Amino acid sequence: MTEDELNNIENYLNKTFKTNHFEVKKRKSIEDSCEIYLEEEFIGLIYKETDEGEEDYQFHMTILKEDLKC
Repeated sequence: MTEDELNNIENYLNKTFKTNHFEVKKRKSIEDSCEIYLEEEFIGLIYKETDEGEEDYQFHMTILKEDLKC
């Protein structure tokens, strides 16, 4: 992903969730995805998908069962 794409994704997440705590980081040697952090905690990956000339982004987040315990 380009720096422009990373910045656009970060801006989108911060605007959508009304915060400024998301940070998008480029992955080492993997070009089709980026890491998503919220207040310095890794929360998931966003993958760039290209199909029939259209580009989309898919957010993948794992939630551990132990994290659901309140």
